[in-house]
Amino acid sequence: MTIKIVTDSSSDIPPEVARELGITVVPLTVAFGDEAYLDGVEITADTFYTRLENTSVWPTTSSPSIGQFAETFNSLADETDEIVAILLSSKFSPCYEYGLKAKDLVKKPCRIEVIDSQLGAAPLGLVVIAAAREIIAGASIDETIAKVNDTIPRAKVLIFFDTLKYLEKGGRIGKARALMGSILGAKPLVTIKDGESFPAGRVRSRREGLDRLFKFAISFSDVSDMIVEHTNSLDEANCMAERIQTVLPSTRIYLSRICPVIGTHLGPGAIGVSVLEG
Repeated sequence: MTIKIVTDSSSDIPPEVARELGITVVPLTVAFGDEAYLDGVEITADTFYTRLENTSVWPTTSSPSIGQFAETFNSLADETDEIVAILLSSKFSPCYEYGLKAKDLVKKPCRIEVIDSQLGAAPLGLVVIAAAREIIAGASIDETIAKVNDTIPRAKVLIFFDTLKYLEKGGRIGKARALMGSILGAKPLVTIKDGESFPAGRVRSRREGLDRLFKFAISFSDVSDMIVEHTNSLDEANCMAERIQTVLPSTRIYLSRICPVIGTHLGPGAIGVSVLEG
């Protein structure tokens, strides 16, 4: 039986890539007041970002429930007896905790390994994609877990924001709070370190921010995969991917839309580059 890979929708894996690699994605939930939507299932990114810019109701987010994870595990247990779930950092969400608890609700004999990625968004996606490719190549579950543990510290990200207000309002600002109250008009750069948001500097303009992303992307001597993702800046993301590809022609670069749940905390205009060192 083939090992099944599970992740959550915060991973920002392009849907076509998830289908191709057999990755099961459990959606988180985004809500505007009493109106709750499964991320990427019941609300599209276009609808979400339009609403985000025009609403007076600040959106909130929540993890999949223990029951949702259990339902997913039970369904996959009809097809396999080995599952690896790679989930959003436990410092961002209870996804990992709920995934662990859901294991006890699986009715069929099935080995289920739940891993706290200490990541979110595209860096998590890169780790999950690498694990899925390892399975396709014939790896055992223990070899897959070893691959995940080896890959996590090699997944790097830099995200450019127009403003930190969404990250602060959503309670996910972490160490990036150090960038609050910075130079008037300055725009922040944030990374993920030790499972939470971490400051990576500030720039004075959007152009300078995009240049920083480009320099970050090409600064690694060995890159296997990369994801350029955005909230609502498709043209800039495309240009960024093309610009990077001219310097790193052999690197596989995915283009991804930042999902509504992550977008709640990043806000409009955010764009990021995630790199998996070879």
